[in-house]
Amino acid sequence: MASMAVAGTRLIDRLADIVGASHLLTDEAERRFQATDVYNAGELPLAVVRPGSVAELQAVVAACAQTATPISVRGGGASYTDGYLHRSAGGITIDTSRLKAISIDAHNGVVTVEAGVTWAELHEALRPHGLRTPFWGPFSGLAATIGGSMSQNSISHGNGVSAESLLNIEVITGTGELLATGSAGSASGAAFFRHFGPDLAGLFTGDCGALGVKARISLKLQRRRDAFAAASFSFDSFDAMHEAIRRIAIEGVDDENFGLDAALQQGQIGRNDGVDAKVDIARSVMKSATSFGSGVKSLARMAIAGDRALKAANYAVHYLTDGVDQADADGKMALIRRIAAAHGSEIANTVPIVVRGMPFAPLANALGPKGERWVPMHTLLPHDRVPAFHRALTAYWDEHSAEMAEHGIFTGGMFMAVGASAFVYEPAIYWPDARSLFHDRMIPADHLASLPVHAAAPAARAVVARLKQGVIDLMHAHGGAHLQIGKVYPLLEGRNPASVALLRAIKAALDPHGILNPGALGL
Repeated sequence: MASMAVAGTRLIDRLADIVGASHLLTDEAERRFQATDVYNAGELPLAVVRPGSVAELQAVVAACAQTATPISVRGGGASYTDGYLHRSAGGITIDTSRLKAISIDAHNGVVTVEAGVTWAELHEALRPHGLRTPFWGPFSGLAATIGGSMSQNSISHGNGVSAESLLNIEVITGTGELLATGSAGSASGAAFFRHFGPDLAGLFTGDCGALGVKARISLKLQRRRDAFAAASFSFDSFDAMHEAIRRIAIEGVDDENFGLDAALQQGQIGRNDGVDAKVDIARSVMKSATSFGSGVKSLARMAIAGDRALKAANYAVHYLTDGVDQADADGKMALIRRIAAAHGSEIANTVPIVVRGMPFAPLANALGPKGERWVPMHTLLPHDRVPAFHRALTAYWDEHSAEMAEHGIFTGGMFMAVGASAFVYEPAIYWPDARSLFHDRMIPADHLASLPVHAAAPAARAVVARLKQGVIDLMHAHGGAHLQIGKVYPLLEGRNPASVALLRAIKAALDPHGILNPGALGL
């Protein structure tokens, strides 16, 4: 034990030499914060390291490799699957918040960023150039980093999954070596083409940091379209909503879509009714409008329509289209309207207009509408399996309804099409419980001050943990896939043995000491 303590002290001294003492955090409060995510808390790291360059990042990983010290990398911190939490004490957490370099190559249609750049920062950096990436961020993009999204896989704004916008990536292996993929891997090459030989970049997307520490990421660029159309639709039943989403998805005309059930419509979305919230929303709508006149018209429509129909909807789905001009955007939306009309009815488009103007909102939704704790889960399913899963989940909630009512537990759901073939089903559980250090640090203080404070509720928390595992088991039984697998979702269970063997062999080759986020992906 004494020798381990000495080794830890030496490592701390070495890390301080690499990044500077002010960027090596050893106080308990900071370590405890970095050991907490949206839902859970892990073991305290020995220290939190904030490298300021890729060279420092590489040196940090190499130093940890020499002592076989486990590493976990924290990006924006919005994980709810134990993604960056340590399973054992004595590890090192790398905080990427100082890795902020952005290099825009508009001529070649490429942008290269360091891992700690957030999607909101990249979006604003590209705005003056009239450019964007095809996928341009999750809803949590104020905090979520591009390195984190490559590790976890993200969806929301723009086209497909975050990994589909990737060109090349530079990662640091578990031995401290810098590995570059695609065309960037050649001595005289540049980061412009992903598919030069086998797609090595794909190994490091969705790996949850188990195969490499993200250093630099190169992404595709495309022209930003200012012309857009927005529409919202109400559906009486889940089946009607799903069928509309499925039929619209195969057309490939929307730039963004998401659906919500009544609980989320009336709670999480419907609660932004304070004066400050309205001012911020109005400012964002005006900023996103193509002209002052169109912005005023959008605000007028929102004020006139109100949100009565939105709050009354059993299920509501929101769409955004963009186009080379307004006629193009409107034409795409006209097709969406024709399809949706066969299954539901159009309602006020308040929500998608706000999302267009304010795509990256503060993390207020990490707590429920009355300060309840919140944990989401998600699965991606082929469309033909969605109805059966929905019935099974509904029956599961009904089976446990008495126990849930006893502890004040309630649920909500969010839905989305990813491309033509995948349907995202994201149930969330809410319950009254004491908030954590994560909430105190990550949620805006003025919003926290407006919410009730709940006492610790360990009994309710235990029920939620059991319910959460039961939902994940249901997802697995229906053949669901997952993003941000972390240390929660079952990747290896029941998987093809040859693919498991290959994954373990890749892990051993890249991380022979087993220091890269132990437990992630089930490895």
